[in-house]
Amino acid sequence: MEKAILQPRFKDSQHFKDFWIKGNGKQLTDFSGAEVSFRDFEKFAPYFYHVDEIGDEVVKDVYLTKKFSEGSKEIEGYIRNGVSESDNVPQSVKKLFSQTQHVPEWLDYDLLKSGAELCMRSNLDSLISLRDYCLIGGYDYAYLNKPLIVTEALKKGAVKRLSETLDFWVNATRYNALEIHAKGYEFAIKTRLIHSYARLSIKKHYKEWDTENWGEPINSWDMMATYIGFSLVFLHSLKKLGNTFSVEEEKGLFHLWKYVGYLLGIPEKLLPDDKKQATEYFYLWTSVQPPADKDSALLAHSLLNESLEYPILKFKFQRKNLRYLHICCTWFLLDDDVCRRLQIPDVPNRNLFPNTKIIINKIYDNLVNRKARIKRGNKAQLKVLEDYLRVAKNSNFH
Repeated sequence: MEKAILQPRFKDSQHFKDFWIKGNGKQLTDFSGAEVSFRDFEKFAPYFYHVDEIGDEVVKDVYLTKKFSEGSKEIEGYIRNGVSESDNVPQSVKKLFSQTQHVPEWLDYDLLKSGAELCMRSNLDSLISLRDYCLIGGYDYAYLNKPLIVTEALKKGAVKRLSETLDFWVNATRYNALEIHAKGYEFAIKTRLIHSYARLSIKKHYKEWDTENWGEPINSWDMMATYIGFSLVFLHSLKKLGNTFSVEEEKGLFHLWKYVGYLLGIPEKLLPDDKKQATEYFYLWTSVQPPADKDSALLAHSLLNESLEYPILKFKFQRKNLRYLHICCTWFLLDDDVCRRLQIPDVPNRNLFPNTKIIINKIYDNLVNRKARIKRGNKAQLKVLEDYLRVAKNSNFH
């Protein structure tokens, strides 16, 4: 099939201009010192129709030839024990593991450590950032959400989606998590294959998929944008909430997600090294995305209302209060246009909680030493994850 030639089709749209002239995009440009332009558009555009073929082949050879649970078990064995050229395994499996077991020359373990420490040290602000800026802000891009809509992620509920995202994020951002055979490495490979499985399933069962407009399902360019969410957008959110970070930690965060992206099969040239590059890459990608549609608003509301079904809090008033706090943070972190498009409800005194947080963070920063903050943050994040996994397991969120 002849691939369509992609244009920056929304570059003159109001939503694109507003985002980059006065909204979150403007803040990101100021924050990163980026020089945004369409100069490199042709370099990136083909990745809208590019996918991780290695992952797709593994899914065809392993998951689609036997029961899903058996396929998963087989892959787990390869992750734990490694794969060598002489092993009697499908060629696609050798190809996948020769890439992921090969440590790229640019990898710097000290930077990985600094990136992990920033994620842990930022304690619950990390989780607020992931949820109320990265995740919900991503819903503003209608085409990016299409795979979620067609695989009926909405019906599975926000608790399941949140617990999966959290599980992946926490396990990828601990000490030594990304070493070969370690937990973060395992999560990266499994997530990569889940993406391939979902993509093949969409291609097979969803005949109305509009490749020309939406790109390939879970394409490499969309993957880049998602991982810029975990690095650039996450970092910007921490800053907005009054957190400080060193040059080393900032570099480390981008390095960590660059390596996760590499393990996930995202082409290396799509993986930014710093906030300036990330903003410039993100600018080009947003020019092919229309604004939020009705599905986007449904996804956003499902996420907001997740607090009401959060069974860890015993009383209804606590759950309603948690939802209110998340709404306050969403309005604070995202720009007003995005919040209106996603139909985020307006609430009274919405800046009170985020502003209080900023003051507390500044005091906490001066009072508690870095090592203690890392330890405390790690413990708090693991506790939230444990609660979510327990709820997801014991409920009907399957």
